Amino acid sequence: MPESRPRKKSTYTSPASKPTTRRVGSRRWVAPAMVACWLVGLTWIVVHYLAPDLKYMAELGNWNLLVGMALISLGFVFATQWE
Repeated sequence: MPESRPRKKSTYTSPASKPTTRRVGSRRWVAPAMVACWLVGLTWIVVHYLAPDLKYMAELGNWNLLVGMALISLGFVFATQWE
């Protein structure tokens, strides 16, 4: 039986471009912003319950809970960006 000819393989050459370095970790402002949103949201809700007679708190009524929860949720959004 006849034998097939072997394939000619070209030699590997590495790419000439320099690989880009990827920064490990998150931006420096993400963790402080995350904690600040959590604390401000919690403080907003606590102040709403302890001092409901404040001018700006009385005008918003129960929307204060939405504002506080939105700030806490924003903190969780920042938490997903933190490495």
